[in-house]
Amino acid sequence: MQFSAELIDEIRVLAMFNLDSVNSGIKAHKMAEPQMLAAISRLYSKGLINQPDGGYLTDLGIHCAEQLQTALRILGTPESS
Repeated sequence: MQFSAELIDEIRVLAMFNLDSVNSGIKAHKMAEPQMLAAISRLYSKGLINQPDGGYLTDLGIHCAEQLQTALRILGTPESS
């Protein structure tokens, strides 16, 4: 699988969500990097977030973010000797 810059940006956005609270969303500001604004828009189009400028994760988005954040935690853990 190829990891495009767009996919990496979407992963970065999904990793920003705090999964400890369903009431915790994100809000894209006009000053945000253009590629991050585009990633947020794509996630909205895919049905993972509920607003084109951020907002909250949908049920599908929560599932996706949980899986992603678990994988990132596992991959980020240093190997024990």
